[in-house]
Amino acid sequence: MSGMRSRICIRPPAVRAATIRGVVLALGLAAVATAAPQAALAQPVGYAALLDITPANAKAEQAGGLDPRLPADPAVLGDALGDARAAGVTPDRYSALLHQYWLARSARAAGIDLASWDPNTGLAANATLVDRVYENYGRYQRARAELYWAGMAGMAGASFTGGFWDLDMGRAALGVDAVRGLGGAVAAATGALPEAATALLPPDARVLATVGPRVTAQDLDWYQKRLLIMQKHIFFDMVPMHEAYLAGGRTAVDELDAAGLLDDNARAAWVGIYSGTPAGYADAMVRMADREQNQVVADQWDATSTARGGVARALTYVTTIAAKPSVPGSRAAGVFAPVSVTGEVGGATYRLRAPLPDFNWADRGPRWTYIAGDIAVAYRRLAEDRPGVADALLAQPFRQFADQQRAVHRAPDLLHDLSTGWSLERQP
Repeated sequence: MSGMRSRICIRPPAVRAATIRGVVLALGLAAVATAAPQAALAQPVGYAALLDITPANAKAEQAGGLDPRLPADPAVLGDALGDARAAGVTPDRYSALLHQYWLARSARAAGIDLASWDPNTGLAANATLVDRVYENYGRYQRARAELYWAGMAGMAGASFTGGFWDLDMGRAALGVDAVRGLGGAVAAATGALPEAATALLPPDARVLATVGPRVTAQDLDWYQKRLLIMQKHIFFDMVPMHEAYLAGGRTAVDELDAAGLLDDNARAAWVGIYSGTPAGYADAMVRMADREQNQVVADQWDATSTARGGVARALTYVTTIAAKPSVPGSRAAGVFAPVSVTGEVGGATYRLRAPLPDFNWADRGPRWTYIAGDIAVAYRRLAEDRPGVADALLAQPFRQFADQQRAVHRAPDLLHDLSTGWSLERQP
């Protein structure tokens, strides 16, 4: 429904802005700090040791929170943060502490143990956590109607999670592996084409036909872990600002801005949310989706798709083909942008049409075109025209919702569609 620098990286704002905002926020945020969840055995930590930290785990590729030097207990973090504010420390210096504080609060609210969260342990160890990530996005949308991005993320997460379980089935039982099945179906269809016509297909379709049938359990395990890392990275970046808004409103978000954690695009997104208008909410949704896809995980998708030779491209293309959009009204990738190419075959001009997506989800440009041009449009329509339906979808047990999106339940139809919808027509 997942190059740049991560927006979690800390950049100090202008001195004047930091000074002014620091004075205002030190006064205005005392109530937010005292409202933090309290742990009975929380041990105090001197705030001075938690200043000027550049997070070592900003991209969420390792276990735990942003940095091992930062506590994971929101009560301890809240006390240190309150002390830093009271001492007049400017937000740019306690940026990592502030970020970790809201991250820890949101993780606890979602039922996630931040300290032990490790995407490298694979899907089985993270299965419940995966569900809670998306349930948490739904929690934001259901609590505040203006948070469109959170609702879209929670709803689209059902198809993402369904894909996780389809991949896991393939890893555990390669005799019925969907990846091999899709690769075989495409190979059979392309085998019926003239060789010159096969060259008209997008490179990813050709890779899937040749590499897909040879994908191993180890390949699938690696790919799952890459997806788990990106899921965690998005949570790290997007969730703290939403949790801050839910708990402390605009004042809490302004402190994140003063700490250098928001850029111009994110700042404009929050202005849209503050506008109180559906147009503003929709603009914020698109801006936040842009941040998520084109800033937070864009480099990680690039690295994923170019790894392991052609295997990674085959896997990312499989997920593009098999994904069933879980946002009502959105279209499958192959319907949104099907293959339709014209070229020379045997000295004549032909048009080749195929029931395959003309893009790979791993590629940032077409991925963004699909999200902004279809999924976001469908979610806005749902949120504004049928809010009760949106709420009901987000309120249902997430595992049940995700299971409905699994490709394994519709594998015969999917394989049939991939084997039949081909045409090669000579052009005038």
